[in-house]
Amino acid sequence: MTDQQLYDELSCYTLSLRDPTFIHQYIVDAYAAQHSDEDTKPITIAFALAGLYLHHEKGYSGKEVQRAHMELAKNKKRLPRFEIPKERGEITVADVLGQAPCEDRDKAIERWSASVWEAWKDSHARVANWLKAEKVVPG
Repeated sequence: MTDQQLYDELSCYTLSLRDPTFIHQYIVDAYAAQHSDEDTKPITIAFALAGLYLHHEKGYSGKEVQRAHMELAKNKKRLPRFEIPKERGEITVADVLGQAPCEDRDKAIERWSASVWEAWKDSHARVANWLKAEKVVPG
């Protein structure tokens, strides 16, 4: 299976959970940040990094990240661009799907998302400053 097919399978799993924290948002952001390349739209990268930052640095739930994305979408004029790192996380979507559904898989989603966020460490300050400037997080 391709990574896209694995992601689609994982999406079916996360969307079927109907959990109030909406962990589906974590896989959307992790996958986008991990699979971006020079052809990826800047908005995709920026929003993925915003979601990863908000979750891992500020403790936002997936629902809260989703709301922040909606706020950011209102002002795309000041959208920053980020340099794509060579390595983008040690954990993959395949690793996540290799875990048993429910608690093990949900924990794997968290580890995957954190792994991708850490891989973008050179962009952390820039993401934080952008979200403060946009008043998504207190500055």
